[in-house]
Amino acid sequence: MIVTTHTPQRAAVTDARARRTTVTAVERVLVATDSDSTFNEVDAALAGGSTSVSRLRAGRQVRAAVIDQDPDLVVLDLQIGSMGGMATCMDLRLEEGAGRLESRPILLLLDRDADVFIAKSSGADGWLIKPVDAGRLRKAAAALDAGETFTELGLTAVGRTVAPTAEVVDDPVEDTATAQ
Repeated sequence: MIVTTHTPQRAAVTDARARRTTVTAVERVLVATDSDSTFNEVDAALAGGSTSVSRLRAGRQVRAAVIDQDPDLVVLDLQIGSMGGMATCMDLRLEEGAGRLESRPILLLLDRDADVFIAKSSGADGWLIKPVDAGRLRKAAAALDAGETFTELGLTAVGRTVAPTAEVVDDPVEDTATAQ
């Protein structure tokens, strides 16, 4: 299931049909991955026209690159070396919260469905479950650029079919009442 929700903090997309196939407003994409194939997929999907894609191979390099390059979108591979995608995302969000960085959309590339919990905890605006393809990357980038979130739940690794899932929300009050 692909879920896209609108948040009013950013401007809405005026031409939804054009946004389905292109990422026109995103000019600078920063990708942090040590996987050549993952970078090639993101680069092929998003680069072109006025959009440039740059790459880092270590999570610890991302904060300095965000300050230096001021990307419109940050794409983080969950398994990037030296500081994973989750830790890198949390680092950027903490810097934003402290007023040292401007807020920007962050897309996490997850390895499996079970990693959705990690993505939710990290503060990412969206996530895709690998393997990714150009269409899903473009849709995610367009949604994040429009101020929306883009998430995937319940995808199987074979054939990318939608499987039924249930989202579990922990309720500490209910858990305490049940335990007594």
